[in-house]
Amino acid sequence: MQITSIGHAGFHIQTAAGSILCDPWVNPAYFASWVPFPDNSDLDWKALGDCDYLYVSHLHRDHYDEQNLLENVNKDATVLLPDYPVPDLRRELERLGFTKFVETQDSTKHTVSGPKGDLDIMIIALRAPADGPIGDSGLVVDDGETVCFNMNDARPIDLDVIADEFGRVDVHLLQYSGAIWYPMVYDIPRKSKANFAMQKRQRGMDRARSYIEQVGATWVVPSAGPPMFLDDDLFGLNDFNTGSDADKASIFPDQAEFLEQMRTHGTDDGVKHRGLMMVSGSAADFAGDELREIVHPYPPETVFGENKKAYLEAMKEKFAPVIAAQKATWASPDGPSLLEPLREKFEPIMKQSDLICDGIGYPVGLVVGEETYVLDFPKRTVRMREDGDGKYRYGFRIAPELVRTVLRDDEPDWVNTIFLSTRFSTWRIGGYNEYLYTFFKCLTDERIAYADGWFSEAHDDSASIELDGWEIQRRCPHLKADLSKFGVIEGEKLTCNLHGWQWDLASGRCLTSKGHELRAQRAEP
Repeated sequence: MQITSIGHAGFHIQTAAGSILCDPWVNPAYFASWVPFPDNSDLDWKALGDCDYLYVSHLHRDHYDEQNLLENVNKDATVLLPDYPVPDLRRELERLGFTKFVETQDSTKHTVSGPKGDLDIMIIALRAPADGPIGDSGLVVDDGETVCFNMNDARPIDLDVIADEFGRVDVHLLQYSGAIWYPMVYDIPRKSKANFAMQKRQRGMDRARSYIEQVGATWVVPSAGPPMFLDDDLFGLNDFNTGSDADKASIFPDQAEFLEQMRTHGTDDGVKHRGLMMVSGSAADFAGDELREIVHPYPPETVFGENKKAYLEAMKEKFAPVIAAQKATWASPDGPSLLEPLREKFEPIMKQSDLICDGIGYPVGLVVGEETYVLDFPKRTVRMREDGDGKYRYGFRIAPELVRTVLRDDEPDWVNTIFLSTRFSTWRIGGYNEYLYTFFKCLTDERIAYADGWFSEAHDDSASIELDGWEIQRRCPHLKADLSKFGVIEGEKLTCNLHGWQWDLASGRCLTSKGHELRAQRAEP
């Protein structure tokens, strides 16, 4: 099996039974905020796109690159389709011209047959509303010699199925770096923001190391890493590897740092478990768990460490015209009031989502230019700010051109457009509101019906475990992760490392968001 990194979470997997192109992202995403790091724009995308199979893990724009798929990927390729509750991914790929699909079943081993032979695959599909835009996934490929688990940025809650079906994993490709807007966009003091960012940065790497230990692969390739932020307004979000406090306060560590973390924490023992550096264009040949050869397009150290800032400066100059061209496609910031377009977009969704609107529980402010609109979730209406409103518990400040663009384009997901761009600011009083961000990613009838139904289902929390002197429910109240694997207790505080949510064990109260209480008590001696 030959595995070639094509940038970010993207890989080209060549086997005797055919080639699989995974998550081929190259064009700047999220309002031109994210660019693949290291640069992959000079790869031969026509050759990469002449593949037998296509796997797009989910619809986030750093995985689903519409322009690249349309222009460069063979439409005769067979799509390996995750088992999602809402068929948006299939519809989007059909719209681009793909016609051949293998509809997989979640966490089920399949044999796909082509003219070149058979491959065993499994797609682990995550289907909670918090997973991507209604779905995220990871792909297992077995060519009869080598087993590769391309986890990209999925967060599976049960990995035992891989060992049950495949016996082992030889190569593990996984995310370790931040992919969120928190805490950079929040209106909080600089020192607090830096502290929260350092915690977020370390938590992401801790979670990745937990996955490494659970999967137990011989080779680990850090992937789905940090993007490059090359626009002037966002350039400071990069980790420049200078060792400064500003770097430590970036949630975007790079591959070199994570490989060092693996060595420091013993996840890379140099024998049974080994980290492997790959940059865009690196090609590694595996036979089982043996790495026969790896070829890099350039020495990887030229883009990391003390060379990284100069590299990013050069990329900033290279991509300036590309980013300018994307900005030229945005809607004009000027125009009539957005009240009616916002009503037409949001109110029908509000009226279909009682559980989510009640979960949000309060009006939310949306400041667009000089106007403040109010998403009044308790009343299921959108209105202008009123004199007696006071301070909103949650609010967003978004440039008019961004809001007008997503309304013009009838975007079903503001998380996958505005929020991941980090081109906004926000504030909140109290904890994170999961229902609110679920609402913003479910702006279609199908999505909101599924999400509202998902939250309304009763989940079994009857099983218990003992952990560091506490008896607690086994499944996390957030997204049902196994706390025997992801739970970490410090004093009387439990952290679930899957998403970083926390609980006070003495009371069971969730410290991250309202609701989501945990069943916990001191274990009997």
